[in-house]
Amino acid sequence: MPLMSMNNQLLDALSGAERKRLRPRLELVDMPLGDVVYESGRHIDYVYFPTTCIVSLLYVLESGASAEIAVVGHEGVVGISIFMGGETTPSRAVVQSEGKAYRLPGPAMKEEFTRGRAMQHLMLRYTQSLITQMAQTAVCNRHHSVDQQLCRWLLLSIDRLPSPEITMTQELIANMLGVRREGVTEAAGKLQKAGVISYRRGHIKVLNRPKLENMSCECYEVVRLETERLLPLMAPH
Repeated sequence: MPLMSMNNQLLDALSGAERKRLRPRLELVDMPLGDVVYESGRHIDYVYFPTTCIVSLLYVLESGASAEIAVVGHEGVVGISIFMGGETTPSRAVVQSEGKAYRLPGPAMKEEFTRGRAMQHLMLRYTQSLITQMAQTAVCNRHHSVDQQLCRWLLLSIDRLPSPEITMTQELIANMLGVRREGVTEAAGKLQKAGVISYRRGHIKVLNRPKLENMSCECYEVVRLETERLLPLMAPH
């Protein structure tokens, strides 16, 4: 009998025995919009496997300005420093789109990781795909237009959601991208005029994905292909 999906692709890729071992220590928790999963420099106690939420990894400067370095959804896990040995990280993790996630205590994650089997293999390959996303985001923020950055961000977000709809104000998107709100307003207006998205009161719906992909820079495709290469069972839907 096939295993029932847990709606997180890393957990779903584990064997029945591995999942059975973890199951008693996994807790399905609510992830409210704007909730801080972990703070910069603080000890991380849990890892989170998103099911229906999206978590943004952000760097925040002394001035309060911020920029997103990666986004994590049902394809991944939040809190990689627990099994990478660091225990803390200079980034902040914030819920970008509310939903649910499985929470696993840090000691249980480390115990499973050090077994050296499927969990370790998956976590290392996922971490490599996350590093690719971070590096590509840095390049994108430096060299591509706000229009292209918004397209990339929208594609990465809807890949991690059950529907092509995002609840997010333009001000929050500007904070994520590290750009002025006026730039996001102008870019979103162009996409709406082109019939690619509809935007109303903080709700964005992607109407034409192929056109959105054409309008994005190569950064989205680089991240998508690398994720598929490293985690072939976890290609974005």
